[in-house]
Amino acid sequence: MVERNWVDVGAAADLRDRPVRRVEAEGLALALSWADGLFAAVDATCAHKGGPLDQGTLAGGCLVCPWHQWKYDRVTGRVSGRPAAVAAYEVEVRDGRVRVDVASPRGETVVETTRHGLERDIVRQAGPLRVVGISTTVMNRDTPRYSTSERLLGVALEHASSALGAETRVLKLNDLKFRNCEGYYSKSAQSCTWPCTITQADPTDEMQQVYEALVFWADVVVLATPIRWGNASSLFYKMAERMNCIQNQITIADRVLIRNKVATFIITGGQDNIQGVAGQLLTFFSEVGFHFPQFPFIAHSRGWDAEDMERNMDVVEKSEDLREGARQLVTRAVGLAGLLLGQGAGVESTPRGGRKASPLRMA
Repeated sequence: MVERNWVDVGAAADLRDRPVRRVEAEGLALALSWADGLFAAVDATCAHKGGPLDQGTLAGGCLVCPWHQWKYDRVTGRVSGRPAAVAAYEVEVRDGRVRVDVASPRGETVVETTRHGLERDIVRQAGPLRVVGISTTVMNRDTPRYSTSERLLGVALEHASSALGAETRVLKLNDLKFRNCEGYYSKSAQSCTWPCTITQADPTDEMQQVYEALVFWADVVVLATPIRWGNASSLFYKMAERMNCIQNQITIADRVLIRNKVATFIITGGQDNIQGVAGQLLTFFSEVGFHFPQFPFIAHSRGWDAEDMERNMDVVEKSEDLREGARQLVTRAVGLAGLLLGQGAGVESTPRGGRKASPLRMA
């Protein structure tokens, strides 16, 4: 005979006023749902990343996790199309009271074990030094225009390949299709995952190319940006927000993903505020773990009132000083990268107090 242990969790009249709520029964945290005249109860912790199912919503008979929208059958606890589930419990209403049988859960929590490709160990593959150039210039894909920052980036990459013997590749953010950050960190620090939640859920998300280059492939990053109203390109900020998942691994897992990597910058524009743009770039890339060589950026601007952009393009194209500056910039970066690689695998964790003095305390 099956042993039962019915635990009273409250009055049915009170528990019907919300579709999903948290109840506790002998130490178990449960997500109790009410729909179509029936109560149902499952474990309150999502099998994916530990999200609070009791704070979820109901949709089509499913309990939807508020973190990453995993959908559980609210009665059986199973996830459709995935080898994952949470334990479900029998519920009855007797004498106006809701009772949950905690002694005989239907099934148990099953965590999906399939790993995304970006979850692999961070191991630098043998080979020459590798330089990735990232262009953040926005333009019409069908009718591309001349870009001063992208032009100098090309000079730097050509020099890295021909003169320094480095492997090179270029990523033009304008050509990549990737979604904006959707603010999972704003729900909970634990909700912002590595790999990025969007990348895990959307196989067409081309931000994966950036993650592959920065975390695994490149030793040196040369980022080129125009100046837009005194700031870096909007595409830089779009990329940076999607890189919060890299920085957040330090916060929630004491895990540094950027190891022994060097960043440098090319900043050009018809308007000024070079120092402000450089400061933004240096702050962001230092916060995720990059190193910088001496004199980590080159820049060009003809000033606030230089509205004749044709002249600006002509100056950059004809300036041997700027081209030589791009060559020397990547030379310094490659030199530092070689020194860092000679020191070993790099920092894999860091004391939190060394970055932000206040530790993350989960409730």
